Amino acid sequence: MSTFDAYLATFDAEPGYLNWAAFGPLSPSVREEVFADADLLGSGRPSSLALVGERVGQARDLAAELLGADSADVTVQPSSTHGLSQALYGLTGAVIAGTGEFPSVSLTLERAAQASHGELVPRWITPDDGRVTPDAVAEALDDDVTAVAVSHVDFRTGFRIDLAALREAIGPDRLLVLDAVQSFGVIDVDYAAADVVAGHGYKWLRAGRGSGFAWFSPRARERIRPVLSGITGTTASGLFVDELPAPAPSAQAFTVSGPDTLAAGRLAIGLRDVRDAGVAAIEERLATRVDAVIEIADRHGIAVSSPRDRAQRAGIVALAPEEPARLAAALANAGVVVTARGSSVRVAPHAGTDDATLQLLDDALAAFGNETFISA
Repeated sequence: MSTFDAYLATFDAEPGYLNWAAFGPLSPSVREEVFADADLLGSGRPSSLALVGERVGQARDLAAELLGADSADVTVQPSSTHGLSQALYGLTGAVIAGTGEFPSVSLTLERAAQASHGELVPRWITPDDGRVTPDAVAEALDDDVTAVAVSHVDFRTGFRIDLAALREAIGPDRLLVLDAVQSFGVIDVDYAAADVVAGHGYKWLRAGRGSGFAWFSPRARERIRPVLSGITGTTASGLFVDELPAPAPSAQAFTVSGPDTLAAGRLAIGLRDVRDAGVAAIEERLATRVDAVIEIADRHGIAVSSPRDRAQRAGIVALAPEEPARLAAALANAGVVVTARGSSVRVAPHAGTDDATLQLLDDALAAFGNETFISA
């Protein structure tokens, strides 16, 4: 069995799970390691605590490897929102963001602006189709714009922005702050086009909550103030009193306190599994699963609002049925787990989604289309 086949074999959830964009059920390897780490922490021995503490460095090294970055530029965070907060609270000038962004971007930017006393100003854009494209960003540019904050993959539509094209549109002098929660580990891309990349392991990495991380490029560290820096973000090598050390010269300046070592361990294992399987192979397999979902929807006359071009999508398929609530109920009754919001039903397979799950979706949509209603 190849390493990639072994990776696919770890998807052991019951058929019907198509909600990876919301939460990734923990992988067997993550579950095994976290139990082992918890036992070590239960001993209280310094050697055991130190052994589990090594997970932090492992997570940083693996994230850096997948990012193509230096591990000194990577931080372990409680969530992607924490990483984005570290970036956005330290910026000044006008920052472009879409009004339809996930709140980790939009609300964090607004709160950072409120706390800046006018030094940071959101430059909101609302594209007609809801997709933040390089062209839409370019139209909002002027000399006041210092940064752009955007999701690599839109959580509603599944649209994936072209990072290289966006970098070309904004030029080399503005910072690009990227929320990569819906793409990291399943999309093989050059993240060097961005300056800050914030991610989280609780979706596609199957590592659970608390497993966030963020990368700050050297240029980002030069321009972003470590406003939220805490005890772990200083030049001090240990506990300090009666002094206030300067911020650390590395990305660790953008940390607040010691990380949860159990969460770091889960992140490290999730990253390791993805690294070993190969992100390019995962992306290719995921693309075939998404193709299958779109084909099923098309065959049953359910409108798809997500991009069909593989280069413009990741793992999200947004369905736009005439009766979204009824479709959501039909899928739930059939044991198919998805996310329903407003007029959209979001279907999100993973590379390990099996044929039985796709068949459940197919059968549920077929039954949905054949429903009849009898008036009382």
